[in-house]
Amino acid sequence: MFWIWAIIVGLIVGLIAKLVIPEPVPMGCLSTALLGIAGSLIAKVLGDSIGWYRPGEPAGFLGSILGAIILLAIFRIIRGRPLP
Repeated sequence: MFWIWAIIVGLIVGLIAKLVIPEPVPMGCLSTALLGIAGSLIAKVLGDSIGWYRPGEPAGFLGSILGAIILLAIFRIIRGRPLP
């Protein structure tokens, strides 16, 4: 059940991140969900190192969106596409 919930939340987070920084190449549902899940992981790692989250506490929704935006921005910079 956890994985289904993670995929659904990841899809929502990925869609919001794509709205903020639109990707020139359309991403499918699976790629968008993976972007959101990876964004949540980035938010968790950064939040733990800064002290925003306690041990065992998941990343928040806004933190996950921020993590996905950071990941999408890094991906676009690596591909050589400037940010809008």
